[in-house]
Parts: sequence; C-alpha cells; structure tokens
Amino acid sequence: MIEEFTKNLKEFLKIKSYSNHTILSYERDIKEFFIFLNGQKIKLHQINSSLGSQWLISLRKKGLSNRSIHRKISSVRNFFRYLQKNKHLEQNIFEGIRVPKIEEKLPKILSLEDVDKLLSFQPKSKYDFRDKAFLELLYSSGLRVSEAVNVTMKSFEANFSFLKVLGKGQKERLVPVGDFAIKAIKDWLNNRELVEDQNILFTNKYGKKITVRAMQQRLEKISLSLGMQSIHPHMLRHSFATHMLESSGDLRSIQEMLGHSSLSTTQIYTKLNFQQLVKIYDKAHPHAQKKN
Repeated sequence: MIEEFTKNLKEFLKIKSYSNHTILSYERDIKEFFIFLNGQKIKLHQINSSLGSQWLISLRKKGLSNRSIHRKISSVRNFFRYLQKNKHLEQNIFEGIRVPKIEEKLPKILSLEDVDKLLSFQPKSKYDFRDKAFLELLYSSGLRVSEAVNVTMKSFEANFSFLKVLGKGQKERLVPVGDFAIKAIKDWLNNRELVEDQNILFTNKYGKKITVRAMQQRLEKISLSLGMQSIHPHMLRHSFATHMLESSGDLRSIQEMLGHSSLSTTQIYTKLNFQQLVKIYDKAHPHAQKKN
C-alpha cells in the first residue's frame, strides 16, 4: 500500500509552496493514514467513506485534540483531491467527512509595557547586539521567526527603511523597518566579526546563518534574565499586529504587513483587540462591574 502512493505523495508535496515544517506535517499525516489502511489490508482503489470514518474514530481513541484531528483530516483530504484531479481516484472520500470543530485559541501577546521591558535589553557582548537587533526587527516589522533568520543584506531598501520578506508560499512582501530596529541592526553590523557570507544578516559564532531554534532559545534566555515569562518569537509578531490594530484600526494594511493571504486570518487580532477594550471598560467605567 505504502509503495502505491509514495510517488504521488512526493509529486503532491513538490507542487505545494509550503514551508519545510508544513510539508513534513503533511507527509506524516498522510503516511499515518496509509499505514492505517495497510493494517486493514486495503488497496488504494478499495478505499471508501467508511474507512475515512473509521480512521477518524481511531484518532479520537488516541486522545488527540480536535485541532490535531482537524489538521490530519485536512492533510489527507487535500492529498485525495490531488489524486482525484489526476484520475488516480474516482472520488474523494474525505469530502463528506465531518471534522470536529476546532476550539478557538487566541494567540498570546505582550502588553506595551512588557514589550518595552523586553526591548530594554542592553547588549554586553557582540552576540547580544545580534539578539537585540533580532528582537527589534521582529517587533518592528511583524516577521515570523523563520522569515527573520533568512533576512539578508540585499533584502533591505532605502538605507534599511524597508525590507523585502519572502513569506509562506514564496510570496514576497515589502514591510517598513522602524528607527529602533535600524539602529540595532547597524550596531550589530558594527560589532560582528567572523562571517562566512557577508550577505547573511544574523549569524552564529561560526559565521554561519543562525537557526530558528537557536534564536528561540536566545529569546527565552533573555526574557527570563529580565524577570519575565518565557517568551516565544511569535509572541512579538502577535504583539506587533495587536498594537498596530489598536493604534490604526487598519486591518487591510496589517494583513499586507503580516503576509496573510486571507483577511480572515488577520481578523483574529480584532478579537484580541476587543478583549483589551473589555478590560479597559471593566476597569474604567463606573457601572461596568458591581462592587462588593
């Protein structure tokens, strides 16, 4: 069974402009389903909707969250669409499968005070200058951590004022860079020494491009040293979006800067913004809450 679909799977993943992380997730999910079918001794042409339902039940029995089940079903459904389109299957049995509703999970953000505290971090070594520049750029331009580690010197325009970012789906966007981030980047460039490729912006002690994991660990270490909670790089991206929305209310512009293909993805920040408004209302309005 596995051999029957391996070639098709590779072709399917090849035409998808996903990140490596997403492709690996797709591959795991799809292979997991076909291993399930292999255990049932079912051939590709024998697949029917009842088998899709049986797999869904088996995932529930494993105690997986609705979000994980939803992702796995979505991965296989998209692959089956590809198989159907290319005449390998007559029907996509997963089109009729009802997936569990995902519990909405709002992203974690930092308050303005916490952002200020984090960015008050003062460099004491040359690699501290790199970390400072990295943090400032994440918050200044709302980058994903994977986008930030891939920034090159050639990515900048107008003396560092704008940055060309290659985001998900290989889509390029142009984002502004704030003065604090520009200064931090220039400080880092003035302090770094060993560099294997002068075009790479963020390098490690060996002069090679820093990894996503390394920067995640550095941010965690910095935040804890400042007496803060453990902070993940994506929290700065979420904070950027939320604070921009609070200040401007311009959801379309924020969508462009974040590189979201759909406005509905960006709209999650309106809910965060509403939550903040409720907190302010409860705190400030004299008749908002009944006092004991």
